[in-house]
Amino acid sequence: MKWTLWRRDWIAALAVVLLYLLVWAVTPMVNSMENAAYDAGVRLTSRAPSSRVAVIAIDQQSLDNMGRWPWPRDIQARMIDKLAAAHVHTLVSTVYYTEPGQDRGLSYLQRIKSLHDADPGAWPPMIVPLLDEAMAALDEDHTLATSIDHAGNVLVPMLYRLGDADGNPDRSLPEFVRRTELEPQGDPAEGWPLSVTQPTLPLAPVGEAAAGVAADMQQPDSDGMVRRVPLLLRYQNQIYPSFDLLIAAHALGVPARQIRFAPGKMAQLGSVQVPLDQDAAFRPYFYDSANGTPPFSVDSFYDVYNGKISLEKYRDKIVLIGAVAPGIGNNFVTPVSSAMPPVLLGAQIISALLQQHYFVSPAWTHYLQLAVLALVAAYLTLALPRLNAAVAAGLSAVAVAALLGAQFVLMTQAMLWVPLMGPVALLAAGYLVITSKRYLLSEAREQQSAAESAESNRMLGLALQGQGQLDMAFDKLRRVPMSDDMMSVLNNLALDFERKRQFNKAEAVYRAMSQYDEHWQDLPARINRAQQLAETVLLGGTGVHGTLISADGDVTKPMLGRYQIEKELGKGAMGVVYQGRDPRIGRVVAIKTLALTQEFEADMLEEARQRFFREAETAGSLTHPNIITIYDAGEDNDLAWIAMELLQGGDLLPYTQGGKLLPLAEVASVVRKVATALAYAHGQNVVHRDIKPANIMFDRANRTVKVMDFGIARITDVNRTRTGMVLGTPSYMSPEQLLGQPLDGRSDLFSLGVTMYQMCTGRLPFEGDSMGQLMFSITHDTPRDPREFNPKVPGMLAAIIIKALAKAPDERFQTGEQLAHACARLEAGLLKRAAGNA
Repeated sequence: MKWTLWRRDWIAALAVVLLYLLVWAVTPMVNSMENAAYDAGVRLTSRAPSSRVAVIAIDQQSLDNMGRWPWPRDIQARMIDKLAAAHVHTLVSTVYYTEPGQDRGLSYLQRIKSLHDADPGAWPPMIVPLLDEAMAALDEDHTLATSIDHAGNVLVPMLYRLGDADGNPDRSLPEFVRRTELEPQGDPAEGWPLSVTQPTLPLAPVGEAAAGVAADMQQPDSDGMVRRVPLLLRYQNQIYPSFDLLIAAHALGVPARQIRFAPGKMAQLGSVQVPLDQDAAFRPYFYDSANGTPPFSVDSFYDVYNGKISLEKYRDKIVLIGAVAPGIGNNFVTPVSSAMPPVLLGAQIISALLQQHYFVSPAWTHYLQLAVLALVAAYLTLALPRLNAAVAAGLSAVAVAALLGAQFVLMTQAMLWVPLMGPVALLAAGYLVITSKRYLLSEAREQQSAAESAESNRMLGLALQGQGQLDMAFDKLRRVPMSDDMMSVLNNLALDFERKRQFNKAEAVYRAMSQYDEHWQDLPARINRAQQLAETVLLGGTGVHGTLISADGDVTKPMLGRYQIEKELGKGAMGVVYQGRDPRIGRVVAIKTLALTQEFEADMLEEARQRFFREAETAGSLTHPNIITIYDAGEDNDLAWIAMELLQGGDLLPYTQGGKLLPLAEVASVVRKVATALAYAHGQNVVHRDIKPANIMFDRANRTVKVMDFGIARITDVNRTRTGMVLGTPSYMSPEQLLGQPLDGRSDLFSLGVTMYQMCTGRLPFEGDSMGQLMFSITHDTPRDPREFNPKVPGMLAAIIIKALAKAPDERFQTGEQLAHACARLEAGLLKRAAGNA
């Protein structure tokens, strides 16, 4: 009962939904998929960066030419002086000036100065200016602070550690930090900046000289990638802007104290509003390279310092100075880079703030996500179990595409971040589970059905074998999976075939057995024996008298008339074809047999016999290079036979199948030769009545074409044979032949047109699910243009075929010569075209 319950699709779907929600709640899997989708959306979005942002990079070239890092701070001071003189709007240093950079000799000079100050009279008067000059030259921090102070627009970073402080701090923040403190406007319950502790400050002279000092902090996601950037930080319940927000405010001319902040909603810089989440962070857009061109102007510090790049380039720009050389600082992972230096990350964030390029999650995002999730769960549990496989696959694919499309369209066009990967993954997982479950159950049912079918075939095969219907028994038994038991069953069937002297069929059974176990008992010897007997003994219940195996095991070859039977070549609709030999002259012939007593009722037998020899005599009178030669005809114990020319190659049937069609020039050549043969036969008042691919022999190696079976259709034209065979082959019959009207050679030309159509397209021009439909199609329907199925068919060839298939005989080719002439012209044209293309 429990297993039956779990077979229901909606129960399985509900289990998937519940398990998925549990996985979503306790694992980062769904968040990881959302992050991957977010990263893809960022890369698919296209926005132009701010042209006001420029970067001066401390790169490997600069290190190679100016020495290892850190450099003396007077170098950085001189760079600040140069940029200040170039009227840079905002100068940002991403270097942390937290450690003194003074020369060690400075302390000794300071001690000497102290000794001088204690007893000035003991020192020469000139020593004071020299000491002051030397101390100023060696005090790099003072030099840097002086340059920063003179520039008046330099912003420098500081550091915090994330986390809540334990107790009160040992000391309060200095004034150069506290002057950027903000007053929140709104309810802190709606969101509050991240708490930080343990500030790491720049040197006091540097911080006091700077236009602003703020914390340069990033908070990567759990996978280490930067997607959200905090704009505000909370230290001892005091709110301060981040370094990036302070830079943007300075660039916009907004004093730090005038930055407005509504918890969990937005930060306002003058007219620019930046939406914030509950942690006072935002999602900046990250600019990617365009055709190998970086999004921001990045120049080498060395080139700028040495004047290789005009400083005028930086007028009124926001210039960031920082390290990009390997080994200096830690790089960040972003959606557009796996190793982005801090200075370039700062440029990205500042440009996003200035250009207002950031992704926003509206307040209704969470509710929409829940609603879509509920709809997907309802679809999986209520709708999907009621849909068939095709509809379910199509509808599920459309739903997945719609959700993904909506997510990425909102990101790339409106810069709205609405995470829908959770519902998409649930939909995909639910569909796969339901589909897999259906497949497994269907496979189990198929296996059960196959087992039942195998047993049915086995029982039916044994029953048919018991009734003596060995062919039908073999057809059923070969469908049963092979096993040791089935080997014994098939062995008994093969022995029954041997008892009926049908050694070729016994050989077929033995070979089927060998595919399972080729060494079973004496199976190889049985195969060899059956093969020898099949090649030397005339098969079937109407065998020739005197065909016996002698006591010493030698096989006596049977005879038909004066011909010695050597082996079976094949079976036709009316009898078996053998290879024979005339022992008098050594001629090898093909002998086609017709068991008259099996094919015709007793009251028709004599008429059929007379017609057989009359038509055989007529066919034997035809002498043409494209008509098979008839040597002899006879009858042995009601087995009528005709000895004829033995041909190499085979009939045209293989060349009427798609993928095996002859080149069109060869088709034209074959039809031309057949038409020539028919023209000759019609001139002798002989109508074939059964032109079709199976009655045209073709040896491609030497281009030999032979028409065979002249008169066979006429032989069987005694209303119906005992086996129910209708004279001729219906698919190739002309309309007048189907209607029982008098026939002439134009009927054969119609049949040849059907054959030509099939050789060009691989399909018949007239088809039907029943004999009635087929007859109606032949007599009433216009065949489709062969070029619809084979575009290589030229117009002339299509015209020849359509004319040959005309319903009215008067509208067809009137003679075989006409058709042969048309094919000859077509063949010449095709060969000429082929030679030209070569």
